[in-house]
Amino acid sequence: MYADRKEWPLEGVEMRLSHNRIHAKDCADCETEKGMLDEMHVDLTLKGDLDPAQRERLMDIAHRCPVHKTLTNEIKIRVSLA
Repeated sequence: MYADRKEWPLEGVEMRLSHNRIHAKDCADCETEKGMLDEMHVDLTLKGDLDPAQRERLMDIAHRCPVHKTLTNEIKIRVSLA
């Protein structure tokens, strides 16, 4: 949507995601120090004749999307019988 509004030549986006469980002690930049953590790797491919500044701006926006925010914030799950 952003690229369309700016009339940038974005032709498509490809995303590859992988998920791993890692020991917290093996993660140097994580807040959690004990137990296991979920680690996700996302590789984005931006297709089109974009300049480096446009690519960087689209990456900034990707980090602020609602799904990214949900996955990087603390999540509470409450389960009850209906």
